[in-house]
Amino acid sequence: MHLLERLMGKPSVHPTHLILGLGNPGAQYAPTRHNVGFWTVDILAERHGIELKTRRHNSKLGVGLINAIPVVLAKPQTYMNLSGEAARALLQAYHLKPEQMLVIFDDIWLEPGVVRVRAKGSAGGHNGMKSIIGAIGTEAFPRVRIGIGQPPEDTDLADYVLSVPPPEERALLLQAIQRAAAACEAWLTEPIEQVMGQYNRTEG
Repeated sequence: MHLLERLMGKPSVHPTHLILGLGNPGAQYAPTRHNVGFWTVDILAERHGIELKTRRHNSKLGVGLINAIPVVLAKPQTYMNLSGEAARALLQAYHLKPEQMLVIFDDIWLEPGVVRVRAKGSAGGHNGMKSIIGAIGTEAFPRVRIGIGQPPEDTDLADYVLSVPPPEERALLLQAIQRAAAACEAWLTEPIEQVMGQYNRTEG
């Protein structure tokens, strides 16, 4: 236990897992589709009393316990296309392997509100995931995908993901991040195959 932590009466926590929600920093991006990863991390932080006040390793982060597991919750502050810089820095700083990191991100290939958990896989065209895979040199890390749907015809993809969803869609996304947060919690204590089996069922 470090001296400062003894003086403050707080035990040292050595995280064994990293939950990384993707998004863009700044108030103008906060309500946009591209930030559902940030939304999910905020839900987890609120549920488990983890303050996201530390700015370190290219991220806004907090360390605490979820289901008795020491975990880092992090939101990269690099902007989406450089998310890999934060992922690499966090893994190195906390001496974690890629399989100990769960990444949450938006996915245009899923209908709005659909949640899917995968043990590994390609970037699927997502720039944040491309950056992470390039930075850490592997696709073998788990992820939670939150569907935001395809942009309407004649709508630029960047404009679509960086826009605020209308009320009906936002309601679906808010339900989805609750489900995504529950999947993150389950991942900490259950095999990934079991989490996939539970959370990849068709919602109905």
